[in-house]
Amino acid sequence: MKIHLRPVFWVETVLASMTAFLAVLTAIWPDWIEGVSGFDPDRHNGSFEWGIVIVLFATTLVLVIMARREWRRRWTPSS
Repeated sequence: MKIHLRPVFWVETVLASMTAFLAVLTAIWPDWIEGVSGFDPDRHNGSFEWGIVIVLFATTLVLVIMARREWRRRWTPSS
């Protein structure tokens, strides 16, 4: 049996994976943002980076919930 999922499921899954990766990366190595962009709004106190971790984690949760709903829609019989 071949599973056919809509493209929106795959987009949500990929974006959830990317945001989760970036949240973990930022939590472990917060200075990567300054190293890549040169942007340092908090002058190395870390508050900006922790804000980013929180936003990325929340975004990951929303995307996972949306992908799960799409996955369950595939297995629910349509009327």
